[in-house]
Amino acid sequence: MNKAILTLLISFLAIHQINAQAPKSMGTSDADAKKILDEVSAKFKAYKTVQAQFVLKIENGSGKSLGSKSGNVFMKGTKYRISASGQDIFSDGSNIWTYEKAANEVTINKIDPTANSITPQKLFTNFYDKDFLYKLNGIVKEGGKNLQEIELTPIDKTKPFFKVLLYVDKSTIYTTKIFEKTGNRYTYSINNMKTNGPITDDTFIFDAKKYPGVEVVDLR
Repeated sequence: MNKAILTLLISFLAIHQINAQAPKSMGTSDADAKKILDEVSAKFKAYKTVQAQFVLKIENGSGKSLGSKSGNVFMKGTKYRISASGQDIFSDGSNIWTYEKAANEVTINKIDPTANSITPQKLFTNFYDKDFLYKLNGIVKEGGKNLQEIELTPIDKTKPFFKVLLYVDKSTIYTTKIFEKTGNRYTYSINNMKTNGPITDDTFIFDAKKYPGVEVVDLR
């Protein structure tokens, strides 16, 4: 599966897989931070559907803008759809369609139930438990809100980033900042999140009839 849009969605977080528990030698995480993150996870799991807009801004180490991306995400159970400039991804829980707009081409893959694949749902729930150490830095003001800043440090030091900052308000992550070892910074923000609204199941299935001339690459 082409993960370009998923990478945008998580602000280059590059979690990739949920794997082994943190070794004790790596230290322990902050109980206050864990309480907040657990509340975020529990709140998200309770939603029947989620629809949101996201924006990703990229800067270099000097704070110069390197561009931005925006898009929309829809989620319902294990189903999801991500739409952004140049690419759409559809998943009905069994299959994944990756549509490249410029090429008018869609690639279809079967989901491997034994693989720990990235999904948007995982990124809003307990992704933090096994791959990071985390601590609560305190309250910061952003966009007129008092947000709780949580700092995550990857246990795997080979990751391309060394720090992640989450900004949480009322058990919802509104902004994520990723700090790469190269100096680049990625800021991902959620806008206009709507929950438990009606989303039909056909939202998550690619309908070739709506894309005249589309080339279908079926890898199932």
